[in-house]
Amino acid sequence: MQVPFIKMHGLGNDFVVLDARVSGVPPVTNALAAALADRKTGIGCDQLILLEPSTTADFRMRIFNADGGEVEACGNATRAVGLLHGALARIETLGGILQSSPTEGGIAVDMGEPRFDWDAIPLAYAMDTLTLPVGWEALENPAAVNVGNPHVVFFVPDCDAVELERLGPLIEHDPLFPARINVNVCTVVDRQTIRLRVWERGVGETRACGTGACATAIAAMRRGLTDRLVTVKLQGGDLSIGWDNANRITMTGPAVESFRGTFDPAAYGAAR
Repeated sequence: MQVPFIKMHGLGNDFVVLDARVSGVPPVTNALAAALADRKTGIGCDQLILLEPSTTADFRMRIFNADGGEVEACGNATRAVGLLHGALARIETLGGILQSSPTEGGIAVDMGEPRFDWDAIPLAYAMDTLTLPVGWEALENPAAVNVGNPHVVFFVPDCDAVELERLGPLIEHDPLFPARINVNVCTVVDRQTIRLRVWERGVGETRACGTGACATAIAAMRRGLTDRLVTVKLQGGDLSIGWDNANRITMTGPAVESFRGTFDPAAYGAAR
């Protein structure tokens, strides 16, 4: 049995897309997702994306991180599947309904409304999510926001100087975050520009993270550090993030199809 896949990326944040609407796709377990994501023995990706029929939207998107864990949302993946769809699309995710549409800048995604309540992040106990009274070495007093999945955002003088590979997993797995956490370290350049690095839970540092860019922009706007429309500069490229007066977040950026292929699920333990 050969199962078709599509390899895509958004600013270097890469995906293996399986479309269960049009082809025979075996049940995707956490183990199969992790095996396919492995860059040495699998196809290789940051996230595996499974497209399924939906009764509430045009289609359903399920997202599995490289460690096999299923997560709620992925902004870059939403742009990628929006590119595949080729038109306005409503997309069901565990984090809610997202909407994508083609634009001059690539694909624009309505990411919905940010959530700031401590139990919506979620945190282990109540505290002010605009400035958390916690720290990990030099990383202190982050903001927390849920944009379909949970993020903390640290504002630092130079995000490139942060030892994110060492500090990222410590923060991700801290008991303060019962669902684990995505870790963002950013430097505000001016009122329209932010530099950003992201440690994604279950993945590690990635070249780009769409929800991380949204969370970081919203945190900067809440603190009065930027305007309501900013460019977030990541290692893989730039995203435009806006937060309108109706409390909706819009993310705009490119997505690319890299190649297509097939795999034998039996070779990855899918039959076990």
